[in-house]
Amino acid sequence: MRTRRDDRPVRTGLALLLALLLTLLTCTARASDTPPPTPGIPIPSVPAIASTWPVGSHPLVLRGWEPPATVYARGHRGVDLATPAGAQVRAVAAGRVSFAGRVAGKGVVAVELTGTDLRTTYEPVSATVKKGDEVTPGEVVGTVEITGSHCATTCVHWGLLRGETYLNPLELLPPWLLNRGPSRLLPVLRAPL
Repeated sequence: MRTRRDDRPVRTGLALLLALLLTLLTCTARASDTPPPTPGIPIPSVPAIASTWPVGSHPLVLRGWEPPATVYARGHRGVDLATPAGAQVRAVAAGRVSFAGRVAGKGVVAVELTGTDLRTTYEPVSATVKKGDEVTPGEVVGTVEITGSHCATTCVHWGLLRGETYLNPLELLPPWLLNRGPSRLLPVLRAPL
């Protein structure tokens, strides 16, 4: 009588290998893809009403806005702007301070933008304003704190909300402020013949 070889360990090993491969492929796809907009739900528009960046004149964006696929999903609900500790943080548009204080140990300033249903947030910031203050575009609302940043270097996290929905704060910037400006042609010097 012929003995039948038990191939259950081989099948189990192959199944585990396949499961691991599918998990890695799924994680890679999720990490590299921006979630598509939900069909049938319009993407809310944001008016380009900012007249200044919150820090500097055109700071380096360390991490951009990464909208979550669902309300509780992973994502980046704002943009991180490189800036040194102690730098001034400015209101990007006119509004009223709706919050100036600490949240989870970080200084936060929130400004409800005039004539809109939007509010901007800035953190980690030591506030120089208080709740209820009216601010004008470019007015200093605080300074960048040394600690509390979630970046590898010092940065300001700039957020934008409509109600409880996070939006891309860079959309507040008009093209002339978002980009470095149009290309300019310089005169060509005539070469001797």
